[in-house]
Order: sequence, then C-alpha cells, then structure tokens
Amino acid sequence: MTKKVRAKKSFGQHFLKDETVCEDLVAKLSGKGYESIIEIGPGMGVLTKYLIQKPEPTYVIEVDNESVDYLLLHYPQLAQRVIHADFLRIPFTEMFQGQVAVVGNFPYNISSQILFKILDHKDQIPEAGGMFQKELAQRVASQPGSKAYGVISVLMQAYYDIEYCFTVLPHVFDPPPKVDSGVIWLKRKENQDLGCDPKQFKTVVKQAFSQRRKTLSNALKPLLKDKTDWKEMEIFRLRAERLSVADFVGLTKYIYEQN
Repeated sequence: MTKKVRAKKSFGQHFLKDETVCEDLVAKLSGKGYESIIEIGPGMGVLTKYLIQKPEPTYVIEVDNESVDYLLLHYPQLAQRVIHADFLRIPFTEMFQGQVAVVGNFPYNISSQILFKILDHKDQIPEAGGMFQKELAQRVASQPGSKAYGVISVLMQAYYDIEYCFTVLPHVFDPPPKVDSGVIWLKRKENQDLGCDPKQFKTVVKQAFSQRRKTLSNALKPLLKDKTDWKEMEIFRLRAERLSVADFVGLTKYIYEQN
C-alpha cells in the first residue's frame, strides 16, 4: 500500500476524508446534459472513488506529481484518463469535446480562477460544483442587497442557476483548513442570450463594482461619457450591490445604446 500523499501548501491542498460529504456531493450530479465528468484536484481520490461509479467516464486533472502516481496505482481503470496538468492552463476545448460536468474539492488558492474558466467554457459545461472556501461559495450564491454580492456573483448568475448546498467544517479535511468550506452547485440556464453584448456586460459589471461604496453615478462615470439623461434615472442613485442581473443587462443596453 502506497503511503499517503503529503498535502502541499503551494497547491492549496486539503484532502477531504469524510466519505459522507463525498457521497452527498456526487449525488448532486444530475446525469443529464453531459457525456463525461471532469474532476479537478483529486488528490488521493476520495471523491474519485464515487465519481467512477457514475455511468459517464470520469477524467481527473491533477498538477501534483505525487498525487498522480497515487491515482495511477490505486485507480488503474483511470490509466488513460488521468491528466497530469494545471486545469487553468489546459486548452479546454482541444482536450474535451462535447458536454462535460466539472466537479472537485477545489484548491482554495485558485478556486475563483477555476470558476471564471468554467464561465469561459460555459457552452461546454452545463453543470459544475464542489467544495470552495465558504466565503467564496457564499459570494457566488449571494443575492442582490447582500454585502457578499459582487462581480463574481453577477457574472456566474448571468449564465448559471446557483445553489448553496451545505457547509463543511474544517475537521473533515487533512490537514484542516483555517476556514469553513461550502458546497455550491451550478446548472447552466437554458437561455444563454443575455439580450446584450456579453463583453460589454462584463465591462459594466466590473466597473460598477470597482467603487462599490459609491453610487453608480460615480462608479460608471467613465462609461457614461457625454450622456446626460442618466442624471434623472433612479438606478444611478443606487450602489452596484442592489442590482440584479437583469438590471445590469438594462444598464449595458443603455450605456452602449443597444435596442
């Protein structure tokens, strides 16, 4: 029996050891709309063990040499589906064809970047979810009016329905993180057409939250240019955190004069 993999701080590794949590997480997979499953950062495969019981083929992406060796030894059925790489650097559309679900006990130091990569490839990812630092999980799932609501909330919710599933305490990890964790689940919305230009939408959202303590009249000034009628509009008296996705779509159409 191979010794356990040593958790490495540089990779943000905290290995999940509670199998009930793994079962609950894997149970969130719908089995609909995707042909394969990608697990990011499998470590020693405690989650992998349940994923490979699913009918869809599971691919695991792992950057740590030691973890890759462990997985190849203990999960020989994955021999052709262990990808030794950094998920953030892989050419996703070249490596995966068709629709895929993405799951994982995500490394906390890069988890927001993972979410944005999922968003970049939303056309291929109808479903995604897993373990995040609780603060980030709450931010992604938070609603307008919450202090946690921000850029990542709006951009992810524009394309995915998001569920905050449950909180996981530090003692179920080895080594235990210093913070609580949260499981969230993303399901792609059927209608992916925002009704405005997606790049312009992203620009407006980021600019609106760039000075989140100020009203939109101040935060969006660089985008308003020579417009004058906005001064009479109620929405510009609000802060970004009060606006829904639909509100941001309306702002984008107004700023860029889209019909």
